[in-house]
Amino acid sequence: MESDVRLAYTERGTGLPLVLLHGNGENREYFHSQMEPFSACFRVIAVDTRGHGATPRGRAPFTLAQFAEDLRALLDDLGIEKTDLLGYSDGGNIALLFALQSPERVRRLVLNGANLCPSGMKWFPWLAIDIQYALALALSRLSPKTVRRRELLGLMATQPHIRPPALKALALPVLVIAGTHDVIRQRHTREIAHNLKNSHLVLIRGGHAIAQESPAAFNAAVLAFLTDPPGALV
Repeated sequence: MESDVRLAYTERGTGLPLVLLHGNGENREYFHSQMEPFSACFRVIAVDTRGHGATPRGRAPFTLAQFAEDLRALLDDLGIEKTDLLGYSDGGNIALLFALQSPERVRRLVLNGANLCPSGMKWFPWLAIDIQYALALALSRLSPKTVRRRELLGLMATQPHIRPPALKALALPVLVIAGTHDVIRQRHTREIAHNLKNSHLVLIRGGHAIAQESPAAFNAAVLAFLTDPPGALV
């Protein structure tokens, strides 16, 4: 699998690299409240994933696995051998897939509102996404204008598919962080943390988008995790 696009990104700060991956249908501007505080400590690189923001759709498959390959290509282009990764929602799923494929390229990992499978979502939003995806699938056969919506909904309705035992292969430090009223089931979030050997779970009062809803609490938790001395979380 290769990348046929180059990810658009914003870079700020110096030091250890920290890549930020936004969620479904969004772009790097999602992290507007994180760029300044994070760049005081890190070389922050906020990207637009394939078909989002200023990054073109390209011709490769519109899948989370392809997005992880796109990320690999960007890191290669930037000469980054190892990085911290922070992914929100689908961005968290991409970050997890990348870490599972190339653990040697990730120093620390932050998973915000990630899920291992579509059923990790609460039943109502999961059902709503499935219904919207089925409708978009039907309409996209009639109108090319609905293809993008079908692809975006398809990411949430059909992906990812990561078995919990697969997480046990990751030994690197991982922060699992979510809102107390997240769209992802709290039991599912706890299952992710439980299956990771070296994880730290933080729940912040709020919904799915806690980086925007409660940026002070979110930023403090992330920075405390990323700047801990090596071995502190083992």
